Amino acid sequence: MFAILRSAWIWIATLSLVILWVPVLGVVRLFDRDPLHFRTGRWFRRLGRIISRVNPWRLHISGTEHIQSGARYVVVSNHQSLADIPLISHLRIDAKWLAKAELFRIPFAGWLMKMVGDVPVDRSDRRKAAKALLQCAKLLRKGCSLVFFPEGTRSHNGEVLPFNDGPFQLAIREKAPVLPLVVEGSGEALPRHSWIFRHSQDIYLRVLEPVDVTAFGPNQTGELRDSVRQQIIDELTRMRKQ
Repeated sequence: MFAILRSAWIWIATLSLVILWVPVLGVVRLFDRDPLHFRTGRWFRRLGRIISRVNPWRLHISGTEHIQSGARYVVVSNHQSLADIPLISHLRIDAKWLAKAELFRIPFAGWLMKMVGDVPVDRSDRRKAAKALLQCAKLLRKGCSLVFFPEGTRSHNGEVLPFNDGPFQLAIREKAPVLPLVVEGSGEALPRHSWIFRHSQDIYLRVLEPVDVTAFGPNQTGELRDSVRQQIIDELTRMRKQ
């Protein structure tokens, strides 16, 4: 019963923060003259950090020294839970996120994503998915990083699912380094298909060294994809042994 009451309070607090953030972000967006709206994006990710504080999570973030200020990256992360989003929001990277198109239709949350210029993708339509990647390429050329969950969905059991090619094709085409992230523990904190938050939970985010893609050609997407995925799996294995 306590877990249900606590979870209900967390969801109410989270929804209240999201609703409150719409006019706040609207004002920031109004005065943000940057074509990429980086200031608006920073304020949006600040919401993720605040949401983390109303949850019973103990966050452990490491490897941030691998992030170079002002650099552009194709950021890829394994995906265990909805908790991954506020967790990754702690990283100081000016980035747009590629997200499912249906998320942009959710009141308040979808409005926030539109205001910051995140990129919707409809994976059921190849043409629309290709257009989303073209939009990502334009953003990379302007110096903006992109965040992807290349598994395409949350893992059921914490194991890393196969990766989609898109982020790695984009990285090779635009010669943008891939920045791998490893998330662990978020699936236990907020399991998939459940609204119940579990007891106070340690959640880890580790930033790995960027992968230089300049040596990869257009026909080596699979090689890059599998190499990055294996790095994430290996680091996840090490983290679980600690």
